[in-house]
Amino acid sequence: MNPPILLLWCLLALTVATADADDDYRAPESIADTTRIDADDAWRLFREGLPFVDVRLAADYRAGRIPGAINLTIMRDADDPRNRFTREALLEVAGGRDRPVVLYCNEFDCWRTEAAIRRALEWGFDDLHYFPGGYPEWSRRNYPFE
Repeated sequence: MNPPILLLWCLLALTVATADADDDYRAPESIADTTRIDADDAWRLFREGLPFVDVRLAADYRAGRIPGAINLTIMRDADDPRNRFTREALLEVAGGRDRPVVLYCNEFDCWRTEAAIRRALEWGFDDLHYFPGGYPEWSRRNYPFE
């Protein structure tokens, strides 16, 4: 087989393998140094006025979200660079590294919440609420949405 075609086959195989790996992702039950919450906890924190960070893709965010949630996507698809998940953006939303903030995504098969929380921990944030059920769990409970 000639080298360029072999290279293309290898790249295709790698792409397929990577896609399958993402499909098998399951969010961890808990993440060290965070507080795991469910939809009822999220509702209570929402009523208390805690900030919510939605780390989903911008299109998912536009389709429906927890009221007042700020979209800070961990992906580079952010329509607006200000919507990227950065230390500065999270500081602005949370109001400080020691202030509580809730992070969520698209339920248990979404890796973005875990990745965002791990980054936030590296940046020194220490009052993170991990909501692995995310927007789908919230909406199934018929809590308000935008």
